[in-house]
Amino acid sequence: MAKKQTKVTKPKKIGSKPRRRWPGLLFKLCLVGFAVLLGYMVYLDAQIKHTFTGNKWEVPAQIFARPLVLSEEQEITPKEVLDELKLLGYRSVNSPDSSGEYRYTRNKLVMQRRAFSFPDGDEPLRQITISWSGDRIGSINDDSAGQSLNRIRLEPWLVTRMVSSSREDRMLVKLDEVPALLPKALILTEDKDFYSHHGVAPLSILRALIANIRAGRTVQGGSTLTQQLVKNLYLTREKAITRKIKEALMALIIDARYSKDEILQAYLNEVFLGQNGDMAVHGFGLASYFYFDRPANELSTPEIATLVAMIKGPSYYNPRRYEERVLERRNLVLRILFEANELDRAAYERAVNSPIGLASGASLASGKHPAFMDKVRRELTEILADPSLRDSGVKVFTTLDIYAQRRAEKAVASTLNGLQSDRKAQLQGAMVVTDIASGEIRAIVGSRETGFKGFNRALDAKRQVGSLIKPAVYLTALEDPVSFNLATPLQDEPITLENESGKTWSPKNADKKFRGQVPLVEGLSESLNVPTVNLGMQVGLENVADTIHRLGVESTFREVPAMTLGAMSLSPLETNQMYQTISNNGRYIPLHTVTSVVSANNRLVWRHAEYYSQRVDEAATYLLNYALYKVTTEGTAKRVGQTFPNINMAGKTGTTDDYRDSWFTGFDRNNVATVWVGNDDNQPVLLTGAGGALPVFVNYQKSQSPKSLSRRFPQGLGIAHFDSKTGAVTIAGCPDSMSVPAILDVLPPPSQDCYGQPVRQEQQSGKKKSWWERLFGG
Repeated sequence: MAKKQTKVTKPKKIGSKPRRRWPGLLFKLCLVGFAVLLGYMVYLDAQIKHTFTGNKWEVPAQIFARPLVLSEEQEITPKEVLDELKLLGYRSVNSPDSSGEYRYTRNKLVMQRRAFSFPDGDEPLRQITISWSGDRIGSINDDSAGQSLNRIRLEPWLVTRMVSSSREDRMLVKLDEVPALLPKALILTEDKDFYSHHGVAPLSILRALIANIRAGRTVQGGSTLTQQLVKNLYLTREKAITRKIKEALMALIIDARYSKDEILQAYLNEVFLGQNGDMAVHGFGLASYFYFDRPANELSTPEIATLVAMIKGPSYYNPRRYEERVLERRNLVLRILFEANELDRAAYERAVNSPIGLASGASLASGKHPAFMDKVRRELTEILADPSLRDSGVKVFTTLDIYAQRRAEKAVASTLNGLQSDRKAQLQGAMVVTDIASGEIRAIVGSRETGFKGFNRALDAKRQVGSLIKPAVYLTALEDPVSFNLATPLQDEPITLENESGKTWSPKNADKKFRGQVPLVEGLSESLNVPTVNLGMQVGLENVADTIHRLGVESTFREVPAMTLGAMSLSPLETNQMYQTISNNGRYIPLHTVTSVVSANNRLVWRHAEYYSQRVDEAATYLLNYALYKVTTEGTAKRVGQTFPNINMAGKTGTTDDYRDSWFTGFDRNNVATVWVGNDDNQPVLLTGAGGALPVFVNYQKSQSPKSLSRRFPQGLGIAHFDSKTGAVTIAGCPDSMSVPAILDVLPPPSQDCYGQPVRQEQQSGKKKSWWERLFGG
């Protein structure tokens, strides 16, 4: 039997201690901590890279008006050009030598035309001299290049910005686009060790801590520009040690990953510099416009110092509320620049003694011209379907003529205020002004309250157009020159028409009279209903409907006899489109407001495609326009001719049943304007087209310089002579004859003279040109 073995334990030494494990544990903890910190910094790095490298901000789309183009022999007054320069924030000086300055004396304008990135390329800063001869430009010289120019364009006016839901507003600038003094003033004032530290400056933090302890309050900050940028871009306003640690780590990462210039440029665009209503003003690009109404590259020394001074506390140093505070801190910034030899004594003293010189800030007011901007927004939604693209700082170039817009707004508001006094129904109105040759919309008014952002009557109010549709009936006839001309007699006697359900309709003229018969041109110029209905039935309702659609109307309507008198509902915009085609010799161009979209880095994103279509016969359209000219001299809109006796215009009035809607569309050489006046509840306003809409058009034209209508004779057209009663071709000078333009090729030769005798060959030739031919180029 084996013996059981027992384990012998070694007795412990008295006084012995357990082995220390702290160094190893500490090392492991440090290793874990370092790994966690490294992982956290990798996470922060990814977060920073995603934002900093991509679009750092939601930047509102910048909306520009059309640029003013000036050319030799152009009919434009010096006042019109000077008004444009003032709108653009140019400054009148004795000797213009810097961007945005000009001098005008004795019909000569010298200006430093700003550099600008247009959709079709960059244009540099130029010194331009423009001389006038009367009301026309005589010469344009580029003094910078020492050469004459045929044309020059000014940069377009920045109308507004389409701010997103974030309510932050900014205009991006590049470091090389701002005055060199701006980053110097910023660094010297806010972070003088910017180019030597690595995102965090421990000594600065220590100095600030000591200063604050001594003062018993916060008098100095220790954050670097990089830390301030991190705080604004990534962090909340929470005051906690963990947030400060995160801020420092992110600042180190940004400083390691990006150059100092990239960080500085980001700061210039991010820094908070005040409040514009409910929108925050971020960055020097926007602040320069908001406080001084000029681009950042044109900021003066005291203006730079003012903006830098505000960084410490934009609310406390608000120059519009606390001018003395701002002056004191601005002068401190100027003193810092002087002591750093960035300013000599003379420049320093001039700057210190200069006033703040604030602009009104109106140039950046939001919500301007809401009806026009509504159309821009709709087009932009189709052009840039992705909302993020619309918030990436794109520049949107539009067709807006700010002077036309303001004049239209004033004409609508003031005229309706005058008409309202003796009427119970609340008058409303809308107006659309477009460029005939290009289809570009120059102005849109959607309400009597022109600043109202709600229902846009110009685009969305569809109302019966009444007699405004009649030109389409007459144009349908004139496109058949063998059967119809301006002298063709039309029946003006009582008629009764029956529809498919057996109901009868007996149209009457507005004056309840019948004339037996009238020449076609008189039927339109006097807006007679019965002759128009007879003509419409004669040419065919389906043909009239086809003409209406060819002119640009896309809305559907019933092809019934009442259609010839405007029994259809159209918006002012759609009506204007129809008259754009008419006034453009039958050439249809889609109406639009957006011409180009450019990215934040000035790359072309989208351009409006040039498109037109010859929808109706040019010769027939010319004859129609002659009749519409007669409307303004002898017909229902003769007030136009009486108000502007030396300017030829054309147009058409429109009135609907029970005087519910008042319309007028008129045009001069360049623009066509459509006006609607009525009541939102469709109540009678007791206004004809001549009594309501026409005065708006006249007041609009009074506020500008309309250009006399001029159209060349299409080939085959000439002045012909007709018997005013029978419409037969006759020779010139007969007592009852009328002389009007006509398509000569299809006319038979006159068979008898004024006395009923056969016409000799020599009487048919050698005709002198009529006043119409001499006036309109026949």
